[in-house]
Amino acid sequence: MKKTKIIDADSFRRTVNRLAHEVLERNKGAEDVAIVGIRTRGEFLARRLASKIEEIEGKSVQVGILDITLYRDDLRGRLDQPQLKSTEILFDVTGKIIVLVDDVLFTGRTIRAALNALTDLGRPALIELLVLVDRGHRELPIKADFIGKSVPTSSDQKIQVLMTEADREDAVYVEDVPEDGKEMTQ
Repeated sequence: MKKTKIIDADSFRRTVNRLAHEVLERNKGAEDVAIVGIRTRGEFLARRLASKIEEIEGKSVQVGILDITLYRDDLRGRLDQPQLKSTEILFDVTGKIIVLVDDVLFTGRTIRAALNALTDLGRPALIELLVLVDRGHRELPIKADFIGKSVPTSSDQKIQVLMTEADREDAVYVEDVPEDGKEMTQ
């Protein structure tokens, strides 16, 4: 199986830095901005963005964690029980600019589920989507507002995002899927 590193640790850090600046520029600061990461790596990325924004602006932004498990449309027909984790959004989303964060944008189904989960909590003034990697292959009309890196992939490939919070490094790899294997939905 061929595996190619497309983002190393230094590039990862620079990408997070650039994305934080883009969020601040588009929203004219961080006044009404809150960041919500989709579990699991979206959560880690959201925390890093919030930290970088605080470093740049000198004020903190609220961070929440969204579990979309029960909102997924691919749970029907599965025999195993989904692993539920908690949504941790300890602020009112109503009227806020929510930057929804995930590691990889693929078909758009994860983001659709996240939008449903988020709007069940209130009515934000605006929801912006930030992803580390956009790999294409959309099945739904969903587009990211902030993209770390666009990586056109084939259906025989997957994107693997590693973050030190869960893995041993910060890196992004493009991996060929074995012929007998199925592509992960990311």
